[in-house]
Amino acid sequence: MPAESPSAAPLGTIAVLGGGDDDRFIACLAGLLADRNAPIEVLTTATRRQPARTAAAYAHSWHQLGCPHVRHLQVCEDYPADDPETLQRLRRATLVFMSGGDQERIIDFLLGTEFLSILKHKYQTEAGFILAGTSAGASAVAEFMLVNGHGWRSLLAGHIEVKPGLGLLPGVLLDQHFAERGRYPRLMHAVLAQPTLLGIGLSEETGLIIRHGQPAEVFGEEAVVVVDAASLTHNNLPNLPEDEVISAHNLRVHLLVKGQQLDVAARTVGV
Repeated sequence: MPAESPSAAPLGTIAVLGGGDDDRFIACLAGLLADRNAPIEVLTTATRRQPARTAAAYAHSWHQLGCPHVRHLQVCEDYPADDPETLQRLRRATLVFMSGGDQERIIDFLLGTEFLSILKHKYQTEAGFILAGTSAGASAVAEFMLVNGHGWRSLLAGHIEVKPGLGLLPGVLLDQHFAERGRYPRLMHAVLAQPTLLGIGLSEETGLIIRHGQPAEVFGEEAVVVVDAASLTHNNLPNLPEDEVISAHNLRVHLLVKGQQLDVAARTVGV
């Protein structure tokens, strides 16, 4: 597979939702397709319980929107990511949708695989390709993701856990179900632990669409929270003992709503 220039803006589209009711998200994705007859693959790796039922529900939703070619792409304990038929279907897909559940499963089964290499290549080089995810499927898209940290205790040193994601959004750490599950503290903690990362929290029924050469655009009914540590003047976390409270000065926070934009590379927001 030919290597792409890492500086080239990807030609494909990424769309991520913070979880919750995703009917409007599915309709949005159908509207992004240039041809509704295009092949769609529902990847249920994150979904531990009844993945076939989940895939069937999504297929039904797309069928109602005039998208007939929707299949269940299984990658799990019984279906290896690099199975030749699986890779062939991935190469043909115009839209890959990652369902919710446990984002660590996505990483466990996809990191280091040819499947992931093909997925990245398609996103980088195919103008019509769409990678979409909801909930866990959204978190896994970024370079890093949060997998642990609850409530106010997330402001204590040692009380969060960050793991590598799939790496399709470099320099970004994504979290989901953000406002509904009180995840502000853990995202701030994670960004203070790695200040070069831009932290993005997606509330339910809310998300981002990232197109070639354009800033990410917010869609949905709630807010996207952006945490930026680039201008910090104080951060006590590097030498803080476990269970002590973190402290930071000049940590920037943005609240973005439908139609507003985020330039991830420049770390700027706009309307």
